[in-house]
Amino acid sequence: MTYDSPVPAGGTAPDGTPAPTSPSRTEPDVRDRAPQFVLPLVVRIERAAPPARTDALETAARAVLVLLADERSTGTGAWAQAVRDWQDARIRKVVRRARGAEWRRAEALPGITVTGKSAEVRVFPPVPLDGWPKDLAKLQVSGTELDDPEPPVEPEPDAPVLWLNPELAMSAGKAMAQAGHGAQLAWWELSDEQRTAWREAGFPLAVRTAAPARWRDLTDGTLPVVRDAGFTEIAPGSCTVVADHPALREEQARR
Repeated sequence: MTYDSPVPAGGTAPDGTPAPTSPSRTEPDVRDRAPQFVLPLVVRIERAAPPARTDALETAARAVLVLLADERSTGTGAWAQAVRDWQDARIRKVVRRARGAEWRRAEALPGITVTGKSAEVRVFPPVPLDGWPKDLAKLQVSGTELDDPEPPVEPEPDAPVLWLNPELAMSAGKAMAQAGHGAQLAWWELSDEQRTAWREAGFPLAVRTAAPARWRDLTDGTLPVVRDAGFTEIAPGSCTVVADHPALREEQARR
């Protein structure tokens, strides 16, 4: 399962929206003719205390899940139409950075702040591609570079893992967006019962870079794979993330 947009092939999104005929296509399709929306995420990066890279990636992925699961994003919720419009077009996520007064202004806008061990990420309902709120449009996109003070530990055996392609170099901001795509793919592939269990557990997950040999095994078509549309940093069609959720592995094993 390979997607350049987080919609299950031949199925429907959780709100009943029909999926595109072939989500793995990178050439133009009906989604390109729809109005384009973007999901804004803002990571707090204070000069004196920047977050660890892996924690920022994991927090961004959880932020996407929190927004998707929020009652305002479904049914007749306040954000539901914006979420549906976003899902009907190319699925875009853009990460910007803020500190100090910039962060305080971002927090004043409708959205949800998700906190990790050292990272804070605020996710906002989707906005038109050319219709960002002024206080978000001013924030910087480029230069979102972060480091891990220590190598990340091995994820727990039963934890959902978003595996990054070891052959791609991505900025922290780009990788955060890709981790968010991977989390969204996992969410959409799960049953209602599985999504509820994940949500009630607080969306535990890990983001790790796969070893080259493992990456080859992960991209065998069993698990959801994010294929980037190539708007920034990397070539169109690049496979960036594999969404490895235990429930998806169990389902494949039963088939």
